[in-house]
Amino acid sequence: MDYKDYYKILGVDKKATIAEIKKQYRKLAQMYHPDRNPDNKAAEEKFKDISEAYEVLGNEEKRAKYDQLGANWKQFQDSGQGFDFSQWAKQGGGSFRTSFDDVFGHSGFSDFFNSFFGGGSGFGGFGAQRSSRSHAKHFKGQDYSAQIEISLREAFQGTSAVMNVDGKKIKVNIKPGVKDGQTLRVRGKGGSSPSGDDPGDILLHIKVNNDTNFEVKDHDLYLDVNVDLYTALLGGKITISTLVNPISITIPKETPNGKLLRIKGMGMPVYAKPEEYGDLYARIQVVLPQHLTAQEEEIFRKLRSLRSNS
Repeated sequence: MDYKDYYKILGVDKKATIAEIKKQYRKLAQMYHPDRNPDNKAAEEKFKDISEAYEVLGNEEKRAKYDQLGANWKQFQDSGQGFDFSQWAKQGGGSFRTSFDDVFGHSGFSDFFNSFFGGGSGFGGFGAQRSSRSHAKHFKGQDYSAQIEISLREAFQGTSAVMNVDGKKIKVNIKPGVKDGQTLRVRGKGGSSPSGDDPGDILLHIKVNNDTNFEVKDHDLYLDVNVDLYTALLGGKITISTLVNPISITIPKETPNGKLLRIKGMGMPVYAKPEEYGDLYARIQVVLPQHLTAQEEEIFRKLRSLRSNS
């Protein structure tokens, strides 16, 4: 059974107001009314389509049910399972009366309308549908997917984002330690269920933009640290950056170029484990002195001579 796009049939946007829908319906109804198009089968079919579309979109309750169905119908279609409209209607998803029979007789309804809104015979009232609900098949609402970009510092500290979902603003809190490429599930904030059961979730895909000098490996951070030759040889203290505050670290005597110095617990937080952190590794980059004076060159020659004679 083909899905009927009532918005397309009326030529209105999905965000159109009831007043806008009514105005467009009147325009089309006058254009295609059988009295103005006698013996025109195509115009008659068009008039039925726009009348059926208005019957749904011109009623807020029916429109809400139809919008719920539309999202889930696409979900089922994409999965290749198909969608059994008649079974959905029997679950209480459609329980509306209509006056179409007064205009066209039963043939005025499309199969889609009959199956979804219960225009055919044998379709009980709303109370009867509720009584059989315990035997109905349940449908969870559609999951939505979204991506959010945050900075490395926001990933370190934790942050929040405000999302617009189906016209509602939803605040999502992101815990410290979230990783690039991680997917967070925000439960119960996705699409509404067509059967009135649990709503879907939001799958939030995280992209961490690293705009710092830190390299991230799992929960550890790596930072290249420049150290002058004299401090590398003789030892001393230097100040380095972290994602929190600058700290002072000790450079041992005779520290070679490329050596990793570990600063425990100064790496990234472990997601959802507020007491656990990775480590920070300072990668030593020994900086050689430039533009030596004649006296400095002479001292280095003496040092080289002393080393070669020892």
